[in-house]
Amino acid sequence: MKNNILEKVVALALVVIAVLLLNPFNFWMPDIMVMGMLAGALVLFGLYASFILRENKLDERDEQHRTLAGRNAFLAGSGVLIMGIVAEGYSHAVDPWLVTALIVMVVVKIVTRIWSDRNL
Repeated sequence: MKNNILEKVVALALVVIAVLLLNPFNFWMPDIMVMGMLAGALVLFGLYASFILRENKLDERDEQHRTLAGRNAFLAGSGVLIMGIVAEGYSHAVDPWLVTALIVMVVVKIVTRIWSDRNL
């Protein structure tokens, strides 16, 4: 239970830092503050990724819940990337990072599916 709460706190802190990096309130941020927030975001993402990698399934229902969460996260992430690509496409300045992120997501999903069909 303790790790479950810690995982939620780390995820929330990661979201807060990510939103602050967008500078939604137009705060003037010195470079050192931005660098510190970027370092914090990297550390929090590493912690969050370690929680995901250490997940253990308990039963079939738990496995189904985790699969549904992964599927929804993939669809939400790829949907946001597609919206960003379309929005920037109208201004004829598509950011290559958006396209690269979408390609990586799709390729990793396909490769993981092929690997799991063969090995699991």
